[in-house]
Amino acid sequence: MTILFFLLQALFTSGLYQAQQSDTLTVAMCGDIMMGTTYPSNRLPEKDGALIFSDVKDILTSATLAVGNLEGTLCDGGNSTKGSGPHSYSFRTPTSYGHLLREAGFDFLSMANNHSNDFGVQGMESTEKVLDQQGIAYSGVAGRKEWAVVERDGIRFGICAFGHNRYTLKHAQLDKVKEILDTLSKCSDIIVVSFHGGAEGSDKGHLPQGTETFLGENRGELRKFAHFCIDNGASVVYGHGPHVTRCVEVYKGKFIAYSLGNFCTPYGINVSGVLGYAPVITVRITQDGSFVDGTIHPFIQKYGRGPLPDTGGIVVKHMKSLTDTDVPASEATVGLDGKITLKK
Repeated sequence: MTILFFLLQALFTSGLYQAQQSDTLTVAMCGDIMMGTTYPSNRLPEKDGALIFSDVKDILTSATLAVGNLEGTLCDGGNSTKGSGPHSYSFRTPTSYGHLLREAGFDFLSMANNHSNDFGVQGMESTEKVLDQQGIAYSGVAGRKEWAVVERDGIRFGICAFGHNRYTLKHAQLDKVKEILDTLSKCSDIIVVSFHGGAEGSDKGHLPQGTETFLGENRGELRKFAHFCIDNGASVVYGHGPHVTRCVEVYKGKFIAYSLGNFCTPYGINVSGVLGYAPVITVRITQDGSFVDGTIHPFIQKYGRGPLPDTGGIVVKHMKSLTDTDVPASEATVGLDGKITLKK
């Protein structure tokens, strides 16, 4: 026992154990974020949002890279570009809330969604300025910032984002997708792809085959897109857009989350029932991007508050059922404990 003790002590002291432990990287990902809005009236969380990320902060800040989707603008004025119909919403979060995203641990946020243009170019420029000030990378709007590289722990993460709106980089335009992936493969070590797509609603949790449409729009052929990204160099692909969670998949040794749902949307977005399921998924990958294992961290939203722990076990059970049903050929399974593990 004494010899074993001294051998273990020497291993720790030499740094070999630490090196072995750091061979994997952790990516934390979540869905839609809209921390509150001042349009058309003030609907903002208490204490200027100081509590909205309190239950998820430790998970996000402990990851090598934390990513999500910024559903709306960070601006203090301007005119809405949206109409007044029943499916028309504009989100304007105060610029003073920007620090909350940094303090929560986010390294990258997608702008490739149907709310980045809610207040036109003025809103986009304001959002970009706030994110730049907070040191948070972003991409997804065509002709603006089309990809980003974030370096963490000596690893260069190349990140890009795609959507379905006229001003976003579109996931349906695979030639452009490949062009960006090819560019990132030359200047980064790991590629992470974000996408906003799929039909919306509480009944849209299942991942269909083929193209999805909603309100007359092409919302993407998302299985094909996600697999295309991995076939062309991506290691992690995460989605959002349907406002509900969907299945997860490991394809050719790489991880896909087809929708992470609403994550931190205390006002302006329905969070009742499955619309309030707000998981954070962390995955461990090797330094060449291969999936090792993952965890679904279950949270649920309540009106006026950010994500809170799911103490009833319903989020994981729901995502496990969707995964078992919709991607039976996945190389990984989801356990009732939230663990995502490779099939033996």
